[in-house]
This record gives sequence, C-alpha cells and structure tokens, in this order.
Amino acid sequence: MYVMCSTPNVLVYLLVMSYFVVKIACRVEFTNIKCNSEDKEFSDFEYCYLKSVNRSYKYLSLKVNLFQVPVTKFSTKFGLYKRFSGYKPFLYNFTVNGCNFLKRPKSFPVVRYFYEIFKDYSNMNHSCPYDHDIIVDKLTIERINNRFSKTLTFPEGDYMFEFHFLAYGINRAVVKVYFTLS
Repeated sequence: MYVMCSTPNVLVYLLVMSYFVVKIACRVEFTNIKCNSEDKEFSDFEYCYLKSVNRSYKYLSLKVNLFQVPVTKFSTKFGLYKRFSGYKPFLYNFTVNGCNFLKRPKSFPVVRYFYEIFKDYSNMNHSCPYDHDIIVDKLTIERINNRFSKTLTFPEGDYMFEFHFLAYGINRAVVKVYFTLS
C-alpha cells in the first residue's frame, strides 16, 4: 500500500518541523575602538573605550570635547569594511551632510538605518547648531545584534565601522569601531 503525499501535508510537516529547529542568528562582539582627533584645536576625545562588564555584556562609550562652538556645518564620511587580508570596503561607503540629515532623517534611509543604532545612546539627536560636547554613552552590543541579525543579515567575519567627522569641510576626527560577527 502506497501513501501519497499531498502538497498541503508536506507544507504542514515543514511548518511543524521548522518550529522545533533552533533559530540561527548572528552574534556581534566588539573587539576594539580607535578614536583620533585630527585637529586638536577644534576637538579632542576626553575618553573613548570599550568596557567589558562580563563575558556577555560589553559597551562602547566616547566623549568629544568641542572647543570651537557652535558647529553649524558638519558632514560624516561613513564606511563599513570587512576584513579580507586587510580591511576592504564592504557594501557602504558614503558621505552625508549631518545638518541636513538630522533635519530630515527620513530622506536618508540607509544613513538612518545606521544612525538608529546609536541615536538613543547619544546626544547627537537634534539638528545644527551643536554648542555642546558629543557623547555616546554605553552603546551595548544588543542594539547592533538586532540590526545585523534581525533587520538585515550580514555574513560572518571581522568588520570595521569607520567614521570621518568633518566640520566646515575639514576632517576633524576619525573613529574606528572593530567588531566580529559570528
């Protein structure tokens, strides 16, 4: 006696089995951060570090002291790099006018995707002018995990975010955040 499989039965079987399969998700881990002030008369980093509270909880914090305020015109060069015998550009490499973006973030969907990673942890949440120091306080890895595993998946490997902050067309600071995706 032969039992025939119908398409609906196969679909039900696959749905039931997929319920029991462990969801595969990537895990992001900070490995390093480097902050460099290119113009110490304009700005300097008071602190820039990764802190490991325990094996699973790490966070990033930095503070930039601005010496020539208010800043009414700035832009950011952003690059995502993946390590292939050295860090090579991977998917994103662009420059955005920071004042225009912060006025109308919905007009820049790719920039907004990355900005939303840290906006709740930073005081860079309003449009120009900036007349105060810039702080990113305790940016946890969970925020990045959500962006890199649930929203948009990326392949495993070593990565680097590189930010060049320009004010009035002059490069003022460079921040490099290194992380591993496994």
